[in-house]
Amino acid sequence: MHATPDSQVLKNAVLLACRAPSVHNSQPWLWEAEDGVLRLFVDRHRTVPGTDYSGRESIISCGAALDHLGVAMRAAGWHSEIERFPNSNGPDLLASIAFSSVDHVTDTQRKRADAILQRRTDRLPLDRPTYWDFFEPALRGAIDDSRVTLDVLADDARSLLVKAAEVAEAVRRDDMSYQIELDWWTSPFVVNEGVPASALASDQEDRRVDVGRRFPARSHVDRRPEVAVDWSKILVLSTPEDTKANALRCGEALSAVLLECTMAGMATCTLTHLIEVDESREIVRRLLEQNAQPQVLIRVGIAPPLDKLPAPTPRSPLADVFQIR
Repeated sequence: MHATPDSQVLKNAVLLACRAPSVHNSQPWLWEAEDGVLRLFVDRHRTVPGTDYSGRESIISCGAALDHLGVAMRAAGWHSEIERFPNSNGPDLLASIAFSSVDHVTDTQRKRADAILQRRTDRLPLDRPTYWDFFEPALRGAIDDSRVTLDVLADDARSLLVKAAEVAEAVRRDDMSYQIELDWWTSPFVVNEGVPASALASDQEDRRVDVGRRFPARSHVDRRPEVAVDWSKILVLSTPEDTKANALRCGEALSAVLLECTMAGMATCTLTHLIEVDESREIVRRLLEQNAQPQVLIRVGIAPPLDKLPAPTPRSPLADVFQIR
């Protein structure tokens, strides 16, 4: 008889999967288990149309959760067989996952699952990552470069990224639906979703991060004053085309990059605001080494060693995002 994971294993894995980053921490995913098979849906009620009018970022978010799930299941002794977009008549069904047991779990696989709980989105200024030349090959090896391309931008490209950020901000300045969304998702009254003030850069800290989304100022603290300028490396994940399948694969690659960086002791911050506006996305595209569609940027750097790990951002209760049929 073919073994299948029990419900508690699936619950634990979905809890870890839901620690994946998502646009404005909107958590646009739904999970459904039936007869040992797990299905991942995009939840259209949790999308952010003012920010993500194309729906691309929600799919990327779900892709990150899908990869997180595979990492969690592998650490629990199960291999994930993923069928992406299994039903052409069901556009919200992104993946169907079946499982088979494995005989051995490595220490690295366990550490990768542990990294899910250690990872945070760090919007504060970061120091330059150390030993980057040694780390970059391992980072590239973590993704399938035939489906998603990783570019590490040169330091002298930063001025163009700053220009792209200014262009994106100017385009969005009078976009009321976008501004209202930003205000809502950073509201102190949001309990299980959104971005809490502790996870945002304050008005003083924000000035030291030249390439970052401008959120409403929620505090005036000045953390990490010893890092006067952001020296993070900036990575770009790109895909050959701009399809839903490309976006899902990009999300999976995003998860792999974030966890690899976390395991190496590096801090990360996912950036999508430069991709949401056509004009700024074109600036990013011109910085790539190949003709591809940029999907997401990632700041990677070092947080001061004495920094206290911030509390995890909130997540919706498991019962709201997962059901067993």
